[in-house]
Amino acid sequence: MATYLYRLGKGAYRRRWLVLATWLIVLLGIGTAAATMAQETEPNFELPGTESQAAFDLLEERFPGFAADGASARVVFVAEDGHSITESESVAAIERVLAEIAEAPQLASISNPFEEGPISLDETMALANISFTADAMALSDDARDALTSAIETGQAAGLTVEAGGDAFMVEPDLGTAELVGLAVAAVVLAFTFGALVAAGLPILTAIIGVGIGVAGISAATYFTDLSSETGTLATMLGLAVGIDYALFILMRYRAELAGNLSREEAMGRAVGTAGSAVFFAGLTVAIALTGLSVVQIPFLTKMALAAAATVLVAVVIALTLLPALAGIAGKRIHTRKQRAAIDAGKQRTTPTLGRRWSTAVVKRPLLTGLTGILFLGVIAIPMTDMELALPDEGSFSEESTQRQAYDFISEGFGPGFNGPLLMVGDLEPGTDPFSAAAEAAAAIDGLEGVLAVDEQAMPNEQADTVLFSVIPEHGPASAETTQLVHDIRAELAGFSGADWAVSGPTAIDIDISETLADALPFYLALIVGLSLILLLMVFRSLLVPLTAALGFLLSVAAAMGALVAVFQWGWASSLFGIDEPGPIMSVMPILMIGIVFGLAMDYQIFLVTRMREAYVHGEDPRQAIVTGFSHSARVVTAAALIMISVFAAFIFSPEDLIAPIGFGLAVAIAFDAFVVRMTIIPALLSLLGKGAWWVPRWLDRIIPNVDVEGEKLQRQLGNSVDEAAQSELVGTKS
Repeated sequence: MATYLYRLGKGAYRRRWLVLATWLIVLLGIGTAAATMAQETEPNFELPGTESQAAFDLLEERFPGFAADGASARVVFVAEDGHSITESESVAAIERVLAEIAEAPQLASISNPFEEGPISLDETMALANISFTADAMALSDDARDALTSAIETGQAAGLTVEAGGDAFMVEPDLGTAELVGLAVAAVVLAFTFGALVAAGLPILTAIIGVGIGVAGISAATYFTDLSSETGTLATMLGLAVGIDYALFILMRYRAELAGNLSREEAMGRAVGTAGSAVFFAGLTVAIALTGLSVVQIPFLTKMALAAAATVLVAVVIALTLLPALAGIAGKRIHTRKQRAAIDAGKQRTTPTLGRRWSTAVVKRPLLTGLTGILFLGVIAIPMTDMELALPDEGSFSEESTQRQAYDFISEGFGPGFNGPLLMVGDLEPGTDPFSAAAEAAAAIDGLEGVLAVDEQAMPNEQADTVLFSVIPEHGPASAETTQLVHDIRAELAGFSGADWAVSGPTAIDIDISETLADALPFYLALIVGLSLILLLMVFRSLLVPLTAALGFLLSVAAAMGALVAVFQWGWASSLFGIDEPGPIMSVMPILMIGIVFGLAMDYQIFLVTRMREAYVHGEDPRQAIVTGFSHSARVVTAAALIMISVFAAFIFSPEDLIAPIGFGLAVAIAFDAFVVRMTIIPALLSLLGKGAWWVPRWLDRIIPNVDVEGEKLQRQLGNSVDEAAQSELVGTKS
């Protein structure tokens, strides 16, 4: 592997203009495809194999005009203090609002509270339900504007009018988060390299990689529906790993130049060694993301595959485009002072902070390791109180119309009105739909947690399917409502005359959460198993991959503990713009595990390959730890700070899914890079001594030798520069 990448790096450096032109053509081609093929995203959140999905499929077949997956809105009207909502003035105002909404495009249905209800018992509130033919992401601006204008009409008439529902969902602009992340990364890179050109190259390559990835995602919408979070996650990960991968290779390139090599030769060796680590690190991230497909939730699979593809693009760009751009930059990759030091052959003689830290760790490995483990263990404690659910509008800002509508509905009608359950009955031939619905409603009405059962059954034209709704006593995200869904399904199982299913947004959210929980153990075993095999090939050791996996578990546990403390318990929530603490999104654990595992292995590979490199070249195990750490600590620190800043910039995202992911990934990288990889792992390797690098002979013979540390490459080169390289060196420095 190292030998092949060595040749690739030298070739890309030598043919730099051709490589640059090729990548620009690729970028232009994919950009053109995106511009001509991109479609409006209308993702269907399908859950194959679940009861709620089966019910939705049945509704699309039997109720073609029902728009089961269409956007919806709940408009609540509140009378002035001391007045009734049934007074003539209030009724007239509400009628005008409803008439205006009735003219909105893409409208499917609208309920009149004075004809169909509901009106609160004290007659101070009325609730109208509106549904559209298009889903939330496909709803036109004209439809939303008509809805907003009608609400303003009611407010102008003296009523308090608030509205909630996914009809108000819009795709947020995350450009600011990306710019903040890039700005912080630029500062870190400038400080690390000391030269603006060198600092700019990783950012430039990362932007090109993300541009190709996001353009590819846009073009892919011609063939499949993608959620708005797909491009956001790809951008987040693409920027983070793209900058980091280029940083590792560029730092190794500058280190090789200090060894009096020609620029082309130095780049070849940098790509052969650091590039090997980049290749396997990116492959590990891609494996972890691709593994999310085992969850069998299509929107999550598409999101993960798009992010994995963007990561792999970042790897290829780091191995090819970066050497080309470094060749074009030439001497400008260093400052004049740095070039003078290289020409004079001056080397750093004072101990670096990384060398001093690693020396302290290996001197007291047991104390250091236990301290790090205890620290992360304490932070992980809140994880034991984790509550998982998909967010509802009760977690929105108190100033938003969705949250105010949610609170009014809870107060006037009950929390369950914010998430009614839809009962779908697939009738046997000859069964009367009204009798079947009445029988099922009577059985449900006696269950604990039921506030009301709609007595108005709705059959289709063929009378082979019937619908009615159930209002839970508690809110959509509550544990009591989850239990109620299970109780209803158990109660109606085997009912004669009809096959009943519970559906609606609340039931779908419950099914998503349970699908994720069921898939988590298998997914964790899959990615850890595959990655351990990969790390076994990289390190040719049994214990190093095992310590890497255990360190990951510590990192993700601590990150989830911090996530619970901030997003669920509300600790320091105001600092992160969290309006309403609540349950952690059910998708977070499995998504965090996938992403953090891949990124954690990045730092394991970058740090420990330099330690193994020193060990296979003859150093004592403890000295090899110090040597490898001192060579890589600075670049890993810079890479971690960049990745943390990129992720942290998304904490203030308005998207419910992206904000906690940004926070969770930022703290996970901080814990993993600085506590696990730079403290606990060196301590464990020091305690293990030579045993850390032990592998049975029979296993050693069958493991492919990928030569990440470049041992074969060094032997092949003989640690000398050939005559051609010497000639280029003379020409370069003249």
